[in-house]
Amino acid sequence: MGFSMLVLGIVVNNAIVVMTSSPVTSSAEFYSGVLPEGFTWGVATSAYQTEGAWNEDGKSESIWDRYSHAGRVAGHATGDVACDAYHKTQDDLNILKELGVKHYRFSLSWSRLIPDPTTGQVNFKAVSHYGRFIRALKEAGIEPMVTIFHFDLPQILEENGSWSNDSIVNYYTQYARLAFSFFGMDVKYWLTFSEPWVFLYLCYGKAECAPGLSEAGTLPYSHAHNVIKSHAHAYHLYQQHFQHQYHGLVSINLNSDFMSPKDPNNASHVEAAERAQQFLIGWFANPIYGNGDYPDVMKEYVRRNSQGNVSRLPEFTEDEKNFIKGTYDYYSMSHYSTILCEPADTEYQAAMKPGYDGDMQVKQSIDPTWRKGASYYLYFVPWGLRGSLNWVRTHYNNVPVIIGENGVTDSNGTTSDSFRIDFHREYLEAMIKAIHVDGCDVRGYTVWSLMDNMEWGHGYTEKFGLYYVNFSDPLRHRVRKDSATFYKNVIADNGFPGLQILVG
Repeated sequence: MGFSMLVLGIVVNNAIVVMTSSPVTSSAEFYSGVLPEGFTWGVATSAYQTEGAWNEDGKSESIWDRYSHAGRVAGHATGDVACDAYHKTQDDLNILKELGVKHYRFSLSWSRLIPDPTTGQVNFKAVSHYGRFIRALKEAGIEPMVTIFHFDLPQILEENGSWSNDSIVNYYTQYARLAFSFFGMDVKYWLTFSEPWVFLYLCYGKAECAPGLSEAGTLPYSHAHNVIKSHAHAYHLYQQHFQHQYHGLVSINLNSDFMSPKDPNNASHVEAAERAQQFLIGWFANPIYGNGDYPDVMKEYVRRNSQGNVSRLPEFTEDEKNFIKGTYDYYSMSHYSTILCEPADTEYQAAMKPGYDGDMQVKQSIDPTWRKGASYYLYFVPWGLRGSLNWVRTHYNNVPVIIGENGVTDSNGTTSDSFRIDFHREYLEAMIKAIHVDGCDVRGYTVWSLMDNMEWGHGYTEKFGLYYVNFSDPLRHRVRKDSATFYKNVIADNGFPGLQILVG
């Protein structure tokens, strides 16, 4: 792997980060670009985005089935077939083995396993399907990393009050019990939820995804309250009934993009960036990894912007705080990009609708010189991953971290994706610096995504995959991209043997 003699130099904590193409002889201390032994490399997908078979073998309707069938997705796309992963498990096993990944993160479909959660009736065809796939992964030497919920709520629960109905905590716990009971013996890594910020803020607050509601002032907060309680119940359930036998690890995958002060030398910008980070990460992480409650700054700002004497942000009881606090075994993060933050001026604040954005009172922007992916939110800012890892390290006692999602989109689906190679190389280099220079306890890295898939509200217009899928081809062949070959080599080398980090 070739690098120029000095590609990048950064001073961090009195450390100079240097990349070289060959070993450097010096009395200074160097760290290799090779990751620690036991570091786990993986790829990820989710059920709705890949499985297809939307109404086969007893599966019921999910909110994404209802939303896409109403024509609300770009290009009137649906996940009815998607990558047809439900029928092509062997194809997916083949490309996973080709990559040499150590873990594969995928999600279960709630509406497939328990078509009507209000009755609790188990669909044993779905149990058999997931059980066979999980066992096949284990036989291939690949650890399943199972997400219990990844956006696709059964439609019947949406009509039953969704996440604001307290009964959903029991329904979710029942679902988690099924997953632990049937698959626990073969699953080491569990994630209760993936990216609650996305499916609560964007889907219920901004109508950008299923079910397409825009109640930003109330629903994201009330829904999040029960999502957090559901996570805690699932965690305690596992600890009490399954941990002693299966020894698995339970976490939640949180959006962890970096909120950077637009002007790092301006104290108000620094304060605004910290407030934005607390509204993004702390909203969920502080109850779980912190003191059991929402961040103080979030409570203050939501209360200040609520009408009357009652905050729109619900309150946990003391018993609930104690129950939620510490319900984790590691920290899983999705990281894609970085935002520049400053205090919202009067004009910017006036344009904000009442709710989450207006409560936060932060003006967000990007640097126009940053390289951009196909997604509106995705910019190449590798140092932001290092910033996020350090933010988690300093706020949550250097909890062990697995990067649960990191990737970049294109719109043309080319297999010659050098830009994706550049993205992952630069982000991995930032991660390595966070580990070796800053002392962040990062245990794994997961590329989003294994293959091009149904990218939620954007349909098939944005592609994250290491493997190309032609969605006009009924066979849905998986075709290796150049980035897949790159990542395969990174995994085989456990990093970058040619990367040197100088500390001195």
